[in-house]
Amino acid sequence: MIHKFNDNGKKRNQGYIRWVILIIILLFINFYQLPYYFTVPGDALVLTDVVEVEDRNEYEGSFMLTTVRMGQANVVNYVWALFSDQREIIPEEQVRPPGETDEEYRHRQLMAMTSSQDLAVLVAYEHAGKTAYFENHGVYVTGVIPEMDAEGKLQMGDKIKAVNGQEVLDHSKLLEVLSDYILGDQVTFTIERDDTVQDVTVEVMSFPEEYDDTGERVGIGIAQPVTDRELVRDPEVTIDTNRIGGPSAGLMFSLEIYNQLTEADITKGYQIAGTGAINEQGIVGRIGGVKQKVLASHNADADYFFAPHEGGASGSNYEIAKETAESLRTDMIVVPIDTFEEALEFLEELPSK
Repeated sequence: MIHKFNDNGKKRNQGYIRWVILIIILLFINFYQLPYYFTVPGDALVLTDVVEVEDRNEYEGSFMLTTVRMGQANVVNYVWALFSDQREIIPEEQVRPPGETDEEYRHRQLMAMTSSQDLAVLVAYEHAGKTAYFENHGVYVTGVIPEMDAEGKLQMGDKIKAVNGQEVLDHSKLLEVLSDYILGDQVTFTIERDDTVQDVTVEVMSFPEEYDDTGERVGIGIAQPVTDRELVRDPEVTIDTNRIGGPSAGLMFSLEIYNQLTEADITKGYQIAGTGAINEQGIVGRIGGVKQKVLASHNADADYFFAPHEGGASGSNYEIAKETAESLRTDMIVVPIDTFEEALEFLEELPSK
């Protein structure tokens, strides 16, 4: 007797296998995160909706804060960014140091945002002849380097008040004091944690290889300490912190605050966008994502875009911003800015719109 086998069942099984493999591939492409971040243009926010000085002066034009949206790249985002003029890929180590957790990253961004706003207020108030100064209260631990002695002894959110009995109220003083210690030294920190004061002793160790491949650097393992300081100012100013993050808003915050403090309208009726960090001396510093911020400003019909000039350095934010504006063939004018005072001088020379 001759038996005839039906291949339909075998074919169905092969079809199921193909679908399972396809689904696994699609899931991998969409959910496997690469060691890169991608950025896309965000919004251009009118700062009168974000910043409010007590008894502020009103004006016709506007200063605009430009933003960038960022996310960790999967395969789709990565490939898309390679072929997109509006997207950029950034290696993960340029965004966050090795070993930093999501919680530590968010905490660090929050500290950077708060510091940026305080510096903007300080610079604007000083130039407007108003009262503004810092009172320092200690140094926050925003992260701890793995495999160093501080791990498990110091925690994110600890506030350092003293080192071996020496008062330390700002991060520059902390770094200065710690620079005197050598490998093997025992360092006792007086800290505030959960509303209690305690002493924690940490040994000075060599940094892990991923932080220092020379093996020559030593420390206790605190990553990016931030000064806990209170900004005393008069009049009062509020900034909607729920809508802004990171340090790159400093320049535009300071210009908006200054304009609300003074009677003359320094916008002259123009829509002025821009970006740039700012320090206590009013020096404007480099930021990331400038290309996407130019795109956002162009889409918002800004007349001018202020970009960090970095003293004319090659590859500066200004150079990138100018090249991007030229590629867009926009009417928006890109302006190189090194200091807050330089921005004011440019605005003073503008004719009224």
